[in-house]
Amino acid sequence: MIKFTLSCDDGHEFEAWFSSSDAYEQQRQDGLLLCAQCGSQQVDKALMTPRIASPERAAKDVAQKALLESWRAWSKKVREEAHVVGDKFPEEARKIHYGEVEERPIVGEASLPDIQALHEEGIQVMPLAPDPKTQN
Repeated sequence: MIKFTLSCDDGHEFEAWFSSSDAYEQQRQDGLLLCAQCGSQQVDKALMTPRIASPERAAKDVAQKALLESWRAWSKKVREEAHVVGDKFPEEARKIHYGEVEERPIVGEASLPDIQALHEEGIQVMPLAPDPKTQN
């Protein structure tokens, strides 16, 4: 795994993990990278500086690892308890949001344009941490 600092065309910076530099490039070319603050798809690597060990940095790393582990645990729980709707996720999310079906947790796949459309309709969705069972 490799961590890159990314930046969108509006200057928002964030960190993301990739299995390799090639995986980052492929996701960037496929338009799968999205700024979490503004939704921009114009995302590139930010200027990165070497890491210099310090007590403050070590504490930050521990906090980041704890946050990542919490996200993974939450994602695992969602996968265990939610109804799998596959590629019907956008349609099912809308049905739940508009009260057409009973509210329930769902998990599935959606394209970036579908996710953006859901957000525009006021339907909140959240990505799950990658499932270790399906990673290479």
